[in-house]
Amino acid sequence: MGLLLVRATNSFRMSLFEYSKTKDKDILSMLLTKCHMGAQNCTDGMKNYVWKRRGDGVHIIHLGKTWEKLMLAARIIAGVQNSEEVLVVAVREYAQRPILKFAQYTGARTVASKWTPGTLTNQITKKYLEPRLLVVSDPRVDMRAVKESSYMNIPVIAFCDTDSPLENVDIAIPCNTKSKESIALLYWLLAREVLCLRGVLKRDKDWEIMMDLFIHKTAQDLLTQQAQKEKDMEEEGEKKEDEEKEGEKEQEAEEVAPVPKPAPAPGQAGWEDYEQFRQHCLTFDKQQQNCLLYTSDAADERSSVDLGGRRIIKKKK
Repeated sequence: MGLLLVRATNSFRMSLFEYSKTKDKDILSMLLTKCHMGAQNCTDGMKNYVWKRRGDGVHIIHLGKTWEKLMLAARIIAGVQNSEEVLVVAVREYAQRPILKFAQYTGARTVASKWTPGTLTNQITKKYLEPRLLVVSDPRVDMRAVKESSYMNIPVIAFCDTDSPLENVDIAIPCNTKSKESIALLYWLLAREVLCLRGVLKRDKDWEIMMDLFIHKTAQDLLTQQAQKEKDMEEEGEKKEDEEKEGEKEQEAEEVAPVPKPAPAPGQAGWEDYEQFRQHCLTFDKQQQNCLLYTSDAADERSSVDLGGRRIIKKKK
């Protein structure tokens, strides 16, 4: 009973915040991009974020906790006054485009390549940085950046899979870090929430930037997309041609024969010509009838008889 009361209280508190209005829609998007699909292994620190384990050994992540941690991370990032003091790191190729797009809209700095040792600790290097906050796409792959941040007391926000180590990680966002759609969606949600907290976006309006821009695309993907566009354009052209042909046929069918002019009344202009033409038609009809009668009489006078395959015409007696 006490547990149910605590859950009801927490849900009521969450409903007081404006950002909770988009929770259901965001979680549905996470399901579509498979953010809940974890790994077969699970570390001790990530067991609190696992909902259950499937029969094939894959751990299912609790998306409600993922969304809550995402909102918490957005509040921390928005709390940094100078946006350039936020450093986002991604060594994996499919996570580099999302962080570049995230930095484009939030003003953060990025390291979208191999991590250079001493970036946070060695002041002599040209790429030396002094961020106030570090965001990594995977603490297992970006372990060098996380290790150096611990030397400089820099807080770390990390997107963690079920098999990710949580050493030196201050805020872990449980998610599927091995899917390019999943990591792109999470950076898109994080950027949108940061802009809403800064007052750049309004919550009652949708963000005009599509999530597709955050997805990493290879050269093969671009070629496939271009081929699909050309195919769609050809199909649209064929449909337009068919519609034009059908329209022309309908117009031809709708064309009505010209209505004959009414005969002029006696005494009007053209009455004499009309009467002469009518008399000519009547005379022609009588001649045709006489021809038909003549041909029928001639046919009655003759009969045909077939003998041995030959046709003999004989007159009737």
